[in-house]
Amino acid sequence: MTTNPYETDLDKNPANYQPLTPLTFLARSALVFPDHVAVIHGNQRIVYRDFYARARRLASALKQRGIGKGDTVSVMLSNTPPMLEAHYGVPMLGAVLNTLNTRLDAAIIAFSLDHAETRVLITDREFAGTVKEALSLCKNPPLVVDYDDPEFPQTGEMLGEIEYEAFIAAGDPEFDWQMPADEWEAISLNYTSGTTGNPKGVVYHHRGASLLAVGNVVTGAIGRHPVYLWTLPMFHCNGWCFTWSLSVVAGTHVCLRWVRPNLIWEALAEHKVTHLCGAPIVMSTILNAPAEMKRDLSQRVDFFTAAAPPPEAVLAAMADAGLNVTHLYGLTETYGPAVVNDWKADWDALEGPARAAKKARQGVRYAALEDLTVMNPETMERVPDDGETIGEVMFRGNIVMKGYLKNPKATDEAFAGGWFHSGDLGVLHADGYIQLKDRSKDIIISGGENISSIEVEDTLYKHPAIAAAAVVAKPDDKWGETPCAFIELRPDMEATAEEITQWCRERLAHFKVPRAVVFTEIPKTSTGKIQKFKLREIAKGM
Repeated sequence: MTTNPYETDLDKNPANYQPLTPLTFLARSALVFPDHVAVIHGNQRIVYRDFYARARRLASALKQRGIGKGDTVSVMLSNTPPMLEAHYGVPMLGAVLNTLNTRLDAAIIAFSLDHAETRVLITDREFAGTVKEALSLCKNPPLVVDYDDPEFPQTGEMLGEIEYEAFIAAGDPEFDWQMPADEWEAISLNYTSGTTGNPKGVVYHHRGASLLAVGNVVTGAIGRHPVYLWTLPMFHCNGWCFTWSLSVVAGTHVCLRWVRPNLIWEALAEHKVTHLCGAPIVMSTILNAPAEMKRDLSQRVDFFTAAAPPPEAVLAAMADAGLNVTHLYGLTETYGPAVVNDWKADWDALEGPARAAKKARQGVRYAALEDLTVMNPETMERVPDDGETIGEVMFRGNIVMKGYLKNPKATDEAFAGGWFHSGDLGVLHADGYIQLKDRSKDIIISGGENISSIEVEDTLYKHPAIAAAAVVAKPDDKWGETPCAFIELRPDMEATAEEITQWCRERLAHFKVPRAVVFTEIPKTSTGKIQKFKLREIAKGM
């Protein structure tokens, strides 16, 4: 057998091989740009030297409480400095960061805490009501650390034994944190929105987080020292990994506790924001602000959006306001955005339907993703690139999750045939761009949040007056989509739309509550299956 000279006496060693991790990005920026402002929160300014020190204090304080490799630290936080610090301090121990969706109800929060076997929970006083109820439902409640925001004081009850600033004050600012032994180690845990049954815990590794953090910089053509406004919740896929991306280029995080038009416009103008991300609702918030709130912007602002492609009129209005929009696509299982509608210069000359057709496509893979295509899920063969044949969108590469925590069946199904099955249906165009056509599980995306039609229907069916119910997406200018409920009442029973809405509000997170309720005979096939495609057409015309 011929020996390969390139594999002989050329082995991996600590000098030539280190595991990839986004933690080194912060260490570098603190070294190179120690006095550059890393975080702005109200009147608070944190430079990179102190950002790094605070993350190390957090890691040290957690270690003092017995937290170590493989332990879960959950956070119920807004876009505030502790949330950023947790993205570094928690994995510095080899522990895993679980960012909880602050919009969810107590039962789902409790499920997540128990399923993740959370050891420590850092929670903002703003969410004390929900968290207190969740803790009462937990089988093994974690140690609770309260964050009492000094810039925006909250009145919620203090639930734990110590406040965040006091907690990290006991930590060492020069804590000797360790690189992961293997880049395959878990860095974070993100729960899906529970589109079928309980949420699934999506596990990210250090390698993927590092690659997508850099991938965002490359895809967005982000230069040194950007100013990034946090309109996207950091609990969404770790802020699409921008929590780590900003450290690559020593950027400034502008924290935004609440997504309100006056606060957005004020930040854009006063802090010279260059980049932000968000769902279509954020664009609506920006564009629909009263004229007196809007400001003239002297800088170019790049806005990255996901979910449904923005209408041409919205893109034009954003451009007039000084914001350039780039459309992205991805899932929780792909660390957030992994696909970009890379706009080509020669498409600028297109008008009307031709231009809209290009804008409607989700796009091509990030440089950090190895492969993206549309396949027949039964044969695992790529569909023809004719822009018409529908198949399932599939991903393959290093920015695909490790799998679902404690759920081997779901993990195996997701990775069947050596590809990640997105569950989204789409077509493949001749130039390699993909375009979504439908969602295989009838997911409704409202304001960037996934809503399961099945979950809402289950709630409706529990109402004593309801005989049949079907929930579909209704287009909405502000939210992108909202749930629309079609209901058949039982004979001799009555109910009003207001009563149905209140029933749902008492049992569901408020963003999942139907915005429209229609009493009608629900169309069905001869076998009794509800014809949701007909209901979608009705909802579109409402």
